[in-house]
Amino acid sequence: MAKMITTIHCGNSPKMVFLEKFNRAYAEGNIPYLLECVTDDISWRMVGDQEVVGKLNFKKVLLELGQSNIQEMVIEKIFTHGRLGAANGTLKMHNGSTYAFSDIYGFSSAKGNAIRSITSYVIEI
Repeated sequence: MAKMITTIHCGNSPKMVFLEKFNRAYAEGNIPYLLECVTDDISWRMVGDQEVVGKLNFKKVLLELGQSNIQEMVIEKIFTHGRLGAANGTLKMHNGSTYAFSDIYGFSSAKGNAIRSITSYVIEI
């Protein structure tokens, strides 16, 4: 199981808590939870790589990526405002690689209980 490190402790911001849980689920490979958190028409743009559209394709890519390869996720910041949110941090993989990431989220509503779009920037460091 992936180790999760975060300094985000804003219990009065439900969207920030939601994004923290979403990222934790990603690090742990909890695909059923991730699928509960996205809309049927989810669009995931991995800048410089591919764009995935639709929940079934989202699931397929998650399975291909193999989140169980993540040894540690550090979330440095989470921001939310209206229908938008963002999170950034680092991922340490079991093979020794380390990546910096920044994800921008579009929510289906201002309540922020379902993700409609994700734009991911990932670079190896």
